[in-house]
Amino acid sequence: MAVLDNLEPKHVFSYFEEICAIPHGSGNTGKLREYLIAFAKEHQLSYHADEYGNIVILKSGSKGCEELPPVILQGHMDMVCEKNYEYAGRHDFSRDGLKLAVMDDYIYAKGTTLGGDDGIAVAYMLAVLSDETLVHPPIEAVFTTDEEIGMVGAKAFDTSVLKGTKLINLDNEVEGEILTSSAGGRMIHCEVPVRYTTKSGLKYNIVICGLQGGHSGTEIDKCLGNANLLMGRLLHYLSKHLNFELCSINGGLMDNAIPREAKAEILISEKNAYELEDCVAQFEATIQHEYRKIEQNITIYCESDEKTTKKVLTPKTKERVIFLLMTIPDGVQKKSPDQNNLVQTSSNVGIMHLREKSFELIISIRSSVTSEKEALSDKMKYLTETIGGTFTLESDYPAWEYRADSPLREMVFDTYQSQFGRNPRFTGIHAGLECGIFYEKIKNLDMISFGPDIDDIHTPREKLSIESAKRTWEFLIAILNDLTRHIL
Repeated sequence: MAVLDNLEPKHVFSYFEEICAIPHGSGNTGKLREYLIAFAKEHQLSYHADEYGNIVILKSGSKGCEELPPVILQGHMDMVCEKNYEYAGRHDFSRDGLKLAVMDDYIYAKGTTLGGDDGIAVAYMLAVLSDETLVHPPIEAVFTTDEEIGMVGAKAFDTSVLKGTKLINLDNEVEGEILTSSAGGRMIHCEVPVRYTTKSGLKYNIVICGLQGGHSGTEIDKCLGNANLLMGRLLHYLSKHLNFELCSINGGLMDNAIPREAKAEILISEKNAYELEDCVAQFEATIQHEYRKIEQNITIYCESDEKTTKKVLTPKTKERVIFLLMTIPDGVQKKSPDQNNLVQTSSNVGIMHLREKSFELIISIRSSVTSEKEALSDKMKYLTETIGGTFTLESDYPAWEYRADSPLREMVFDTYQSQFGRNPRFTGIHAGLECGIFYEKIKNLDMISFGPDIDDIHTPREKLSIESAKRTWEFLIAILNDLTRHIL
């Protein structure tokens, strides 16, 4: 029996479970794309599939609504692939489906991210497309690829296949919150050259772990610890107390996920072993105190390995790596003066790698103000190039700006009141949504975004509320019903 068999609405959770059984991490959505095409054929629905992996599935309006203006439903196929270290050798996102489980009101995946962002949107759209009992205008269901790695699919998508000028994006994770704007962003790559020499000594592995991590847009304002930058700070702290050689340093898995863990490998002389261990313990106590109300499970430790001879960074190169980690901007840079408590500009140093010829940082910049996004990007470029590095802009996407006149928003306000007996909360979000790209491509596009409660997205603690998913489904079909009675 399927894990979600007894949950309501049955067809929504049935599709969600089928999606979770298909590997669909960013850059690996081919099998899910095949699944969607097979779905369209099975239900005798027209579809468009482009060379970038995007799919559009079309459904006529329900009886009597065939000639109404169509509505666009939109979500993305890919998920962020994060897992606990104990699952490193037990789960391969490229070939393994997720191992779902239910506890109380929540669905989660054992040891990995759940991909509720944005698997539940895909499930909602498939449920709408397959349900012949619903009342709705013509549907244009748009499934995009690789949203999590720069909105690649949406950028390449040819919107001329669409006729609708109303779009419902299903990529929010807070029930009762209806989004009307989102931040723009950039993914940047800072790289400094490195050189190696050969040294002998006692090898130590240093690990920073137990951090919460989270979405670098929606949770950047929580002041969570960034394992990559904490590792840089630790190495700087050690350099003030003892001599060591740096063999390797790595951390983080995704540019848009706040890093939970980082590792470094160093060499020291045997006589400095106790001093190293004392310094790491002192640093751990300091960080635990600083984050005592935010991060309850920070662990920083070192383990001795063996005496060995290894390639290590030259002193100047090591200094350059630590300097970059100590000075690169990270976290909230500015709050919005217009919307209370909304972050306006931020950065997340999501990934660091020490490679054969370079030390690399991959960073996500977000801002609802284009000039601030560019200024922060320029600051990082200036900093990197000043120490002999190179700066690469990997991707860029626009902000979705608030639209003062929105008939769709006004109708949805009434629908929400009627459905739940209270007012919805209209707000912006610091995370990036594909809405900004669609807004630029489709003239006079009127949009909203909403979704069910999903906690701790982009981490292995991710969980989807069952009851919230049910209420959000009911809200979606109520909107579709109301759209047949309001010509917006």
